[in-house]
Amino acid sequence: MTSKKLVNSVAGCADDALAGLVTCNPNLQLLQGHRVALRSDLDSLKGQVALLSGGGSGHEPAHAGFIGKGMLTGVIAGAVFTSPAVGSILAAIRAVAQAGTVGTLLIVKNYTGDRLNFGLAREQARAEGIPVEMVVIGDDSAFTVLKKAGRRGLCGTVLIHKVAGALAEAGAGLEEITDRVSEVAKAMGTLGVSLSSCSVPGSKPTFELSADEVELGLGIHGEAGVHRIKMATADEIVALMLDHMTSSSNVSHVPVRSGSSVVLMVNNLGGLSFLELGIIADAAVRSLEGRGVKIARALVGTFMSALDMPGISLTLLLVDEPLLKLIDAETTALAWPNVAKVSVTGRKRCRAAPAKPLEAPDSTAAGGAASKQMVLVLERVCATLLGLEERLNALDRAAGDGDCGTTHSCAARAIQGWLKEGPPPASPAQLLSKLALLLLEKMGGSSGALYGLFLTAAAQPLKAKTDLPAWSAAMDAGLEAMQKYGKAAPGDRTMLDSLWAAGQELQAWKSPGANLQILSKAVKSAEAAAEATRNMEAGAGRASYISSARLDQPDPGAVAAAAILRAILEVLQSQEA
Repeated sequence: MTSKKLVNSVAGCADDALAGLVTCNPNLQLLQGHRVALRSDLDSLKGQVALLSGGGSGHEPAHAGFIGKGMLTGVIAGAVFTSPAVGSILAAIRAVAQAGTVGTLLIVKNYTGDRLNFGLAREQARAEGIPVEMVVIGDDSAFTVLKKAGRRGLCGTVLIHKVAGALAEAGAGLEEITDRVSEVAKAMGTLGVSLSSCSVPGSKPTFELSADEVELGLGIHGEAGVHRIKMATADEIVALMLDHMTSSSNVSHVPVRSGSSVVLMVNNLGGLSFLELGIIADAAVRSLEGRGVKIARALVGTFMSALDMPGISLTLLLVDEPLLKLIDAETTALAWPNVAKVSVTGRKRCRAAPAKPLEAPDSTAAGGAASKQMVLVLERVCATLLGLEERLNALDRAAGDGDCGTTHSCAARAIQGWLKEGPPPASPAQLLSKLALLLLEKMGGSSGALYGLFLTAAAQPLKAKTDLPAWSAAMDAGLEAMQKYGKAAPGDRTMLDSLWAAGQELQAWKSPGANLQILSKAVKSAEAAAEATRNMEAGAGRASYISSARLDQPDPGAVAAAAILRAILEVLQSQEA
């Protein structure tokens, strides 16, 4: 099946993509009649060496994203995964020469088509009297035995752009730049891994992988890799990649050893989520530092993609201080990241947590009668929520992601674990505040935040008094906080409906002669409100996004809230008996 792409046409997608970049970047210009992008301040480069690179489209942001002061002068783009035309390459060389540059260096990835087309354009330009040199970059570390074609050019080419650009900006000559980057390229290696292939616009995926397979050592044109391995954790895959890249038995290895200083590039091949990219970056840093390797700089992002391939490549470049200065040199290229000019290794990565404010002493001794009663209440609440896990999940699947029961069970287990650590504070205000912090940390989701808000606000009126009017005021404060930040209102089919119904009954606690019987009425009202949510239109929460205006099951959050109130009531009634 042909993949879906957001393009105007398959034939014109490379032109449209380059035009889009230039349209949105005043520092770039297209070369009329060619798929070539150049610096718009080309005439200011008189007396400098020009740097041209390029290749097939589909590797964005490479290469046009790296045009700018301190990097490339221009880029020649081919169709998707196709070498650019000789005529366009020659036109770009002529354009920079006529702008007054003193020579041109072509930076070419090691692929047959690129070598041939850039090489032919170079020879034609030299025949016209234009000084042109060419470096062919092969940084692939996949092949343990050297192929006749040599190592493929991969993401490490971007580092060559950076080094060459810094040298050119500093006024280095064509021969000096050529020699220097040729040496740098020898101290560099790249290895890729992918969860599946990519798909060229108008075509099917280039290869197939089963659900438990990963492709190791693949290129950037959808070609298969050197090994097909079983799916593993990010840590395991990164360790395998680094082992392969640095093994002396691998003819294309990078000679990285303990004590080496490197630049690390973690490159998204196009379709990997940023979440996964961060996990891979962390794994790579930990694995390298565990081997005694100093990471001088770490670049993480998308630098050279393979369309929509869900994979990554790791690049290692051995560096010394002079080379680091070139990596750190200023550039205006859009796709070059804003990298801190300090070593990654050796930096303190964690700040101590802020000190907690001192708590007022608990006026009632922990472990006393009040504390023991609170333990019984919390244990009953936890048992109730654990017993409701499957029912709440089933109710939530109709309107959400099916995890309401799991979330409440997580909270219950967190409370159980907390109770094992020692008796809870007997002060109601301190108890609610502690529970709020615990649920915010352990419960997660919007439920954790809402319960945290409710308990934090409810604790405030209980700091001064703990009589029945104070508990009614606590309920009011909690409900107010939930409505203020959660934006739900009674009738919106949320947990607030149960709590609100109970809160209305608890207003009677503010009158003289009130007793615990009012809590029994409040619980019945909460249960009735929870049941009534089955006939309500969802006005807040995830259920409000469902196309069906009405749902035929009660809201799981409202059911849970009513069940919590029922558990509290049952313990208090048993204590009175």
